[in-house]
Amino acid sequence: MQPDTIISTILKHDKKVTSYKFALLRAINDVALNFPDLRNFGQDVAVPLKVLAQFWVAYYWPFADANNPIIQRRGGGSIAFHLELTELRSLWQQELKTISEPSDGFLLSNELRIPRRRALYSPQLLSIYQDVLEKIEKAMVNGPICHAGPGRNKVFKKPKKYSELGDSVVTIPGTEPKDKCLIIQADLWQAFQKMSLWIEALCIHEWCLFSETVEQEDGQGADRGLIYRLLTDRPDNRRPLTWERNHVDVLLMEGRAFICPWTEKRIVQGIEYALDHLLPVSLYPINELWNLIPAEPKFNSHTKRDRLPSLENLRQAQPHLELAYRHYSSSNLLLVALQEDVEVRFSTVSPSTVSFPLDLASAVVDLIDIVAESRNLARF
Repeated sequence: MQPDTIISTILKHDKKVTSYKFALLRAINDVALNFPDLRNFGQDVAVPLKVLAQFWVAYYWPFADANNPIIQRRGGGSIAFHLELTELRSLWQQELKTISEPSDGFLLSNELRIPRRRALYSPQLLSIYQDVLEKIEKAMVNGPICHAGPGRNKVFKKPKKYSELGDSVVTIPGTEPKDKCLIIQADLWQAFQKMSLWIEALCIHEWCLFSETVEQEDGQGADRGLIYRLLTDRPDNRRPLTWERNHVDVLLMEGRAFICPWTEKRIVQGIEYALDHLLPVSLYPINELWNLIPAEPKFNSHTKRDRLPSLENLRQAQPHLELAYRHYSSSNLLLVALQEDVEVRFSTVSPSTVSFPLDLASAVVDLIDIVAESRNLARF
């Protein structure tokens, strides 16, 4: 079958006891969107199970409400990691002293990918989070990876450690030799990248229909509209950027000037500025340093908002992004943070080269343009 037929057949016609198959295909789709610089290799792609599991934390988070759980398994019982995820969600609420939002799973998973932000959380929360990931990985391997499509491991082969795969595959940034990886064949990976909007929409639609057929604690199926709202909820910028802003303030006090990439207004000490998320939080909750650039606050709040720049505006912005990355690299602490964040996001940028700021600015411009095009987003 053609790759698009494989995807649609799994989503619409495969037998399903749980919602795992929807979650697996949606996670692969999100990985393809998050790492678009792998689009031109023409090779099979190795995706660590731990990365897919991080997306599952986000998808299943709204169903793991201790006070109002939503069952995702037909025939009674709960999914394999429900108890651990419910415990993780409750602990998150305690540590942040807030009521958890449906999209907080996205925030948490992205926070814990960043070493400096991971250090802000308790050992107990980190331990439970790791337990959840391990439970999800096991559920993936024994469930949808094995049983997707016509027969055992016909679409997806049994995962292997990255160290065992040789040079025949490429992998997403940050993959370690010990990581167990799911191999996505090159033509299937290309289909995910080309058809991402369609795949995401079909995943969510079929997931909603499935949830209607699962008996809940009240004896009824889940409301389709509620499931849709939970699966499409997106985070806002509730996590503070105090550390990043403090270090930018130090650079300004040392006499370095930034240029707003959109208005080209000069930002120096004493000038009000915003830390702009180049990719908006509502699109990707990424607080990685490369995604945070000083910008003119009124334009950021009232014009850019959650839109992405046109290709022309991106090209105008590129030298200003490079300047910001050069300033970040002049600070020992910011340089380490920037290098760490780049290593888990971009496969084509080496933090150790002299041209690092230039290469990173070019990669970021390319990333934003690909995301805007693939997601058909409003641009300014």
